[in-house]
Amino acid sequence: MKVRSPHQRRAPGRRPGRTLAGWGFALPFAIPFTIFMVGPVLVSLAMSFTDIRSADLRDPLAVELVGLDNYLRLLDDELFGRAVRNTAVVVLVGVPLTVGLGLAVALGLNSGLTRFTALFRVGYYLPVVTSIVAISVVWRFVYQQDSGLLNGALGLVGVDGPNWLADTTLALPALIVMIVWRGLGFQMVIFLAGLQAIPAHLYEAARLDGASTWQQFRHITLPSLRPTLLLSAVIGTVGLMLVFEEPFVMTRGGPLHSTVSVSQYVYSQFGFGNYGYASAMSYVLFLAVAVLGVGWFRLLRSDG
Repeated sequence: MKVRSPHQRRAPGRRPGRTLAGWGFALPFAIPFTIFMVGPVLVSLAMSFTDIRSADLRDPLAVELVGLDNYLRLLDDELFGRAVRNTAVVVLVGVPLTVGLGLAVALGLNSGLTRFTALFRVGYYLPVVTSIVAISVVWRFVYQQDSGLLNGALGLVGVDGPNWLADTTLALPALIVMIVWRGLGFQMVIFLAGLQAIPAHLYEAARLDGASTWQQFRHITLPSLRPTLLLSAVIGTVGLMLVFEEPFVMTRGGPLHSTVSVSQYVYSQFGFGNYGYASAMSYVLFLAVAVLGVGWFRLLRSDG
């Protein structure tokens, strides 16, 4: 019979009491999270493979499985294609503008040549913490044809301003301008943090070697900001792919669906009671965001 020495230490492992205590602390969060977050996600995924509509809520047995029909239906939906194109334009135009202007503003504020730097920071960042709905209402007033601020300014120089939000060719660009203006402050804060993390002795050594301002920016600032640029692009891309409030409040997706976004179209289909079809669109949008997000983060990770 083998007798354990009193001086022998117990093999490392988790004590049952500690494990139970851990579960006890986690359950008050895990149970509501599962019920209110994971549960609806799984239900909506199941709904995307059915023909469920609002009328079927009274008779759940009438719901039929349709397999991938809802997903295949998206290929023939012209309005969904229009929403995808509009969202793509917002992303492809809005992300470079927001990132570029945010970097330019951050460089100006970080240079030390601007007075009242703190005031400018607050001013640029204020739209970020302001309600999107409130900002959208203000910008609707800016773009009004008869009494809008923009057309009023154009009238001072003898130019008749158009009806910005009622013109199919101008509504989306006008919307992008507002989106870029609102996202500028957030990008500025990210780039300011990146600029202040660059060691000052690099610039001092470059100046001693006779490097110009452009050379310092090209060979020191840009390479040092590469991870920050990628992070800004990730945040901007994901945010603009999910754009909803701005077109919903300012144009309702019009005129003639020229500003409808994918998120807004999903919302409208839920409003019409097409729960199965809307759920399928939601998961297509989720997969698109996930693929782009993973791609950006892989670039960021490979950059070190």
